[in-house]
Amino acid sequence: MTKTAAGRRAVIAWCLYDWANSAFPAIVQTFVFATYFTSAVAPTPAVGTALWGQANSIAALAIAILGPVFGAIADQGGARKPWLSALTLLSVVATAALWFVRPNPADAIFGLAAMGIATIGFELGTTFYNAMLPDLVPAERVGRVSGWGWGVGYAGGLVCLLLALLLFVQPDTPPFGLDRHLAEHVRITGPLTAVWFAVFAVPLLLWVPDRPAVAMGIAAAVRSGVGDLFRTLAQARRHANIARFLLAKMIYIDGLNTLFTFGGIYAAGTFGMSLKEVLLFGILLNITAGIGAIGFAWVDDWIGAKPTILISLVAMILLGGAILLVDGKLWFYGLALAIGIFLGPAQAASRSFMARVAPPERRAEFFGLYSFAGKATAFVGPALVGWATYVFDSQRAGMATIVPFFIVGVLLLLPVKEARG
Repeated sequence: MTKTAAGRRAVIAWCLYDWANSAFPAIVQTFVFATYFTSAVAPTPAVGTALWGQANSIAALAIAILGPVFGAIADQGGARKPWLSALTLLSVVATAALWFVRPNPADAIFGLAAMGIATIGFELGTTFYNAMLPDLVPAERVGRVSGWGWGVGYAGGLVCLLLALLLFVQPDTPPFGLDRHLAEHVRITGPLTAVWFAVFAVPLLLWVPDRPAVAMGIAAAVRSGVGDLFRTLAQARRHANIARFLLAKMIYIDGLNTLFTFGGIYAAGTFGMSLKEVLLFGILLNITAGIGAIGFAWVDDWIGAKPTILISLVAMILLGGAILLVDGKLWFYGLALAIGIFLGPAQAASRSFMARVAPPERRAEFFGLYSFAGKATAFVGPALVGWATYVFDSQRAGMATIVPFFIVGVLLLLPVKEARG
């Protein structure tokens, strides 16, 4: 790793935060706790799925509203670490509280509330984490460091997931006297994720430089930040290029998130994969996504974030179309893992694009809008997949609704201009 403006140690510490927080979506939101909640806590799997979806929608709405506001306020105060520290602590405490969610419908509301609060802390914290990137490295290295972060994040989520499965979930006799009948071997993954998040977040808080704090009271910062945000929205024409990018990102990220949400369901329902096969598929997908994020990190700095995103989206359109036509499980594995290579670059290059074009003095505000663009329409993709699957009685028809998100994203992104360092 080459020496950067902030120093090698600071870059490594910044990337480690991705390693730290990626355990939360891997264990809580996707593979372990979400499955536990729908199958063991909720009255029925159908009710659990509906409740889980509603809680995530409420959290997404809160993130969409609060992200730009918090970012604008932080820009007035200067320093980002105090915000990142507080939001990280909020997510860590709420995640640890999942230990108290017993396999009992009476604990469902508490579990959903804890998960929702943890998600809000996780996502809002990422707003300030992302905003630190342009101050960390020169513009010509933003792409590779963003890619390194995403790649390290995929690896961190994967390692913590494997640790949870091999140490707690799968053994017939869990360690530390954990009671399987009370699902303690699964519930312990909440505190495990919290400790993982907290420990590996410390290097960023210690070693990554921050902007100096501005001598301004909280009330004044709130008034000034919210005022700046409303002025930005009122003067949208001045930032028309960024607005076009955020609109494109809103569409194609919705497609990506829907693909993550329903990939395992499609594998099980259409190709008859067992739970173990789906879990293996998820692990392999995270590996290829991490490889893609790191591999394309230099491509981003070489040809730019916009071409990197376009290459990734076009590849996913072609591979996604092919995966809807094949029948064999082996073909599915090959094409799905190939898609995984382009998932990481699309996300990492989106972050580096915003890092390059956001006004330096208002980066946290614009990364708040960036978070808004990732959450504002988060319900559309899953709703379309569910509707099409029901109407046509076909998972293939449902998954086919994802491809147009990538096509529309490409068309919207084409006229966007990218500022190069």
